Amino acid sequence: MVAAPDRRYRARVSPTRRCSRTACTDAAVATLTYVYAESQAVVGPLAAVHEPHQYDLCDTHAARLTAPRGWEVARFDGPPIALAPTSDDLEALADAVREAARSFDGADSLRRGHLRVLRSPSQA
Repeated sequence: MVAAPDRRYRARVSPTRRCSRTACTDAAVATLTYVYAESQAVVGPLAAVHEPHQYDLCDTHAARLTAPRGWEVARFDGPPIALAPTSDDLEALADAVREAARSFDGADSLRRGHLRVLRSPSQA
């Protein structure tokens, strides 16, 4: 008989990215990247994909950021990215799955029933 895993070791996963600063639990709204060759710290809109050498910052920490002596901070404002998937994103994903299913079958026949729309109780 296998014992149930200890719950304290399960990671809590958040649908939003958090600020990289220690002990800050605010949602990230900006991305910090260091450009060492130009001695610049670049703060811009939240990157779509988290990269290992970039830092996600909340609004407060992005506004307070200072650079080391001899460096400059470059700030770029841009439209914030959507934190939740939009209907266009979901439709694009469904289209990609359908296309992959067509090419996987090796024929142009489309298998039916592998994708369904599930409505939440609030939309019913």
